[in-house]
Amino acid sequence: MTRYRYAAVVAGLAVLLLAAATCAVALGSVAVPPGEVWRILAHRVVPSLVDADWPRVRETIVLDVRMPRVLLGATVGAGLSVCGMALQALVRNPLADPGLLGISSGAGVGAVLVVVCGVTVFGHYSVSAAAFLGGLAALLIVYALARAGGRMTTVRLILAGVATGQVLSAVASFLIVTSDQAQKAQSALQWMLGGLGGTGWDALWLPAAAVLLGTVALLGTARHLNVLLAGDEAAAALGLDVGRFRALLFVLCALLTGVMVAVSGAIGFVGLMMPHITRLLVGANHRRALPVAALLGAVFLIGADLLARTVISPEEIPVGIVTALAGGPTFLWLMYRKGLA
Repeated sequence: MTRYRYAAVVAGLAVLLLAAATCAVALGSVAVPPGEVWRILAHRVVPSLVDADWPRVRETIVLDVRMPRVLLGATVGAGLSVCGMALQALVRNPLADPGLLGISSGAGVGAVLVVVCGVTVFGHYSVSAAAFLGGLAALLIVYALARAGGRMTTVRLILAGVATGQVLSAVASFLIVTSDQAQKAQSALQWMLGGLGGTGWDALWLPAAAVLLGTVALLGTARHLNVLLAGDEAAAALGLDVGRFRALLFVLCALLTGVMVAVSGAIGFVGLMMPHITRLLVGANHRRALPVAALLGAVFLIGADLLARTVISPEEIPVGIVTALAGGPTFLWLMYRKGLA
């Protein structure tokens, strides 16, 4: 791919991201004209630039309700997508995604414990903190199982992640079905299905910082990720300490995913599907693919969340259901197109 074509793809996705974000802020139970959305934003940045001739309630809806939700969706989508891109290169498996290591299931157990059992050690941030710690604990279990015997292989890592994830999902389900508080059990189930509702500005800074720093770190290892695509032996022959590099990036991806799951619940298929679309657009060079994957993930999750809260409005369905309904068939189509089915 030429430099100009790559720049055109990035510019096109950036425009698509702005269009998706504008639609997501404008549409809902109370519609706000797209032009007014931008005028409200401009007025907040430079008050003297635009006169505030709109109803006060619309400004509240745009700035305090929908903007934080849209930005969180973009952040989570970008983070899950770049993690999926890195994991698929690390394990050289096109089915890899952040859920592969059991992190989402571990985070689910932590959050369910807080919601169902009423554990509030960390106060207002108890659910997020428990989800993060649960995801991190799941990673340590998977890593210990995969390294049992002294040598960690890709197959052992995948099997350990799948088995641990299934066990932890069963634990979370057991906690929910045995809860004697129906309302709390319902809240825990909603969280496990994924959702971005009720997001405020104070919930944005941690995932945004994590995704930004994590993506920069992954971009810094793009050459090594490219080398891994040629196989472990070839990478070792070129001087890469494959085991250490893989372990460090597993921890990085686990931390990123833990932060994402803590604020949005378990949202599947983003990290599995977006890397494939990215490679179809710009190829497998991670230096170019990671930024495109981030943009695609952001656009996809903003669109999925918009559908989740408008398709049966005023009711809202968990965004994880939308991503599964969209991601499953699309991934099967991608497998067929690549000759893997």
